[in-house]
Amino acid sequence: KVKHVESGGGTVQAGGSLRLSCEASGPTSLRRCTGWFRQLPGPGKAREGVAAIDLVDGSTRYSDSVKGRFTISQDSAKNTVYLQINNAKPEDSAMYYCAARFRCSDFVPELFTYWGQGIRVTVSS
Repeated sequence: KVKHVESGGGTVQAGGSLRLSCEASGPTSLRRCTGWFRQLPGPGKAREGVAAIDLVDGSTRYSDSVKGRFTISQDSAKNTVYLQINNAKPEDSAMYYCAARFRCSDFVPELFTYWGQGIRVTVSS
């Protein structure tokens, strides 16, 4: 079974940086595509994909809203995937979740499983 535990959330000023960590356990074959997602505050807000990485070939993908500011990476020895947030914006404030699936062909939240408990990121203006 796969389990994810997120850490590193908190409050950062606009323009600042933050690094989120997602420590995983379980077979890599089940979590080959590990992604970061976020859910903005407010009723009815859906989760959106932020970034994903293929743990085997290292390929990455990003949503347009974070491209150039966020970087996803991995430390395979630590079974950890990171999300580096640079030039943070108030609209990045959200609950951030880590999840995975067996391949990265579709970056749709509904297709991902093994969700972590989530961590809050707040960007103050």
